[in-house]
Amino acid sequence: MIECDVIIVGGGPVGCVLAERLSNVDKLTCLIIDQRNHIAGNCYDRRNKKNLLFHQYGPHYLRFKKKFVFNYLSKFTRWIKGNYVVKSIVNGKKYPFPINLTTLEKFFKKKFNSKKKLISFLNKKKSHIKNPKNSEELILSKLGKEIYESFYKNYTLKQWGIHPKNLSKEIAGRVPVRFNRYNKYVNEKIQVMPKDGYTEMFKRMITNDRITIKLNTIFQKIRNKIKPNILTIYTGCPDAYFNFKYGKLNWRSLKFSFKTYNKKFKQSCVQYNYPNDYTFTRSVEIKHVTKQKSNYTVISREYPQSSGEPYYPINNLRNNKIFKKYIELIKKEEKKNVFFEGRLASYKYLNTDEVIEKALKLHKKIRTKILKNANK
Repeated sequence: MIECDVIIVGGGPVGCVLAERLSNVDKLTCLIIDQRNHIAGNCYDRRNKKNLLFHQYGPHYLRFKKKFVFNYLSKFTRWIKGNYVVKSIVNGKKYPFPINLTTLEKFFKKKFNSKKKLISFLNKKKSHIKNPKNSEELILSKLGKEIYESFYKNYTLKQWGIHPKNLSKEIAGRVPVRFNRYNKYVNEKIQVMPKDGYTEMFKRMITNDRITIKLNTIFQKIRNKIKPNILTIYTGCPDAYFNFKYGKLNWRSLKFSFKTYNKKFKQSCVQYNYPNDYTFTRSVEIKHVTKQKSNYTVISREYPQSSGEPYYPINNLRNNKIFKKYIELIKKEEKKNVFFEGRLASYKYLNTDEVIEKALKLHKKIRTKILKNANK
């Protein structure tokens, strides 16, 4: 039996942040368990044979909505500016994406001298749907059939394996539509990349001697051999924790291919989307954002799959109904000092800054509700 103050299932961003806080601030011993052979979760990056740093599980374009989250991570890394520019390839032409004024002018071969003229033009193109109920209706109501079919429909079919009319409107709603020429992928003002990479940043978080790490370890196989004195933090899939009592939650998975090229750059920006061509959705040249000096570059391609490691929750009626049942079990576990947090545990698509924020807030909650009483 392994004993410690805190068991943390998952060595990703949530697990590392909470291990850092609980070991340094609260002086507790923490055991991190992860089934992979590394920490940092899907943020994991590593170097290839040409010493090029690349993102193993797809690009992570770090940005911050909250300054306090940025300030917290700044303790563990220096930063370089993010250069998150994405283009969609439609009929062999490169268009800025998300859709902006330049995209619309280039696509429709028409100049718009004012926002008023642009909106008037789109009003004639778009479908007048008052209350869009799905991703298809949302884009049709904003941009019309031509843009929908050229930029969204087939990309969504590849990415999700589901027709946009059967997907929540929130999925398409994550991507902004702009009536200006702003060409960055995200809107947040603070857009940065860890100078030495994500893995190095998370490694610096968990250097305290009170933290023990067990990799290549499946929690379900050893859960009866470990005992926390105070609490457990679980960042994995909730259905697995409860032995799939109410059935399996569905996820969309990804397969990656990587190729190294003997040239400084192959693409004009970090990401090309391919909505209508190929079986992969996007090609990524992460060197555009890591700013490495090298005569070589790495291109990754993403192939969505219905099975494999969980990446994107499929928030349809079936899965949401099942997850609601698991939420009731999660509430009961919290009374036993077992806390569920993170993208997998909450069955929700979250950006990296959002999961860091949630981890910091959970630490405050633990201090207030548990540690305060434990110290009396």
